[in-house]
Amino acid sequence: MLTTFVYLLIGHIFWQYEFGPKLGEGSYGYVHAGTRCKDGLKVAVKIAEKTPNMPYIRVPGHPKRLPMEIGLTLVANEGPSVPQIIKLLDWQDDPDHYVMVLERPIPSMSMFSFVKLRRRLNEGMARNFMWQVIHAANICCKRGVFHRDIKLENLLVNPDTLEVKLINFGCGTLMKDSAYVAFNGKEMFCPPEFDVDGRYHAKPATVWSIGILLFVMVCGYFPDDKDLHMISKNDWSNTDLSQECCQMICSCLHPDPQRRLVLEEMQLHDWFML
Repeated sequence: MLTTFVYLLIGHIFWQYEFGPKLGEGSYGYVHAGTRCKDGLKVAVKIAEKTPNMPYIRVPGHPKRLPMEIGLTLVANEGPSVPQIIKLLDWQDDPDHYVMVLERPIPSMSMFSFVKLRRRLNEGMARNFMWQVIHAANICCKRGVFHRDIKLENLLVNPDTLEVKLINFGCGTLMKDSAYVAFNGKEMFCPPEFDVDGRYHAKPATVWSIGILLFVMVCGYFPDDKDLHMISKNDWSNTDLSQECCQMICSCLHPDPQRRLVLEEMQLHDWFML
């Protein structure tokens, strides 16, 4: 902690932002509430410790290589503004850590907390959230970013407006057509083809994650082995859900990635037409 703030004293962020209470903490480091001094804008300040093998990437317009998370967040924000993707407002790259200043919607809470409070969501609310998540995932892929960790904890919800923002690109990587052979996200969101073959592709894996997300939203729990078996046979249903919603879940969670719903076509599914 002391070392971090010594470096912040050297960098510009310490002087341009006022630090508030801690909002969260994880293996990456921690996030503080903050305020931009010049205009009072409320922000989140993420301070992440560097590891010896932490990846860097080159981003057009930046002379030096950047830590992967900073670079991916910048690339995801390139082009027209997308409200469903968290904005990176400032950053600082120091020898043993890096700092990211991100927008902080007020009010906001994680999707995990939002669903936990309600136990499960009605289909209308879930549909609204899913449209936003799918849009964010599509934009990221189009801009060359594979988020790779779309889960409840990495979605911010404004409980007043029900607007959603995709956050935390720390497990992400650059898009490629070939297969990936490492998975860094939460185990339940890992696509089955990785367990079977040790490899997976970006878009089908993203659809799997979104399918798990939808299941948890409308059911209030993660699918177990019995659920996944029934889904694999396209024979899963829930009396509290519409047929279209059940079919959407089955199409997202097909064990064969080639038969899974296509990411770019998700918003055309019958469930979104209700």
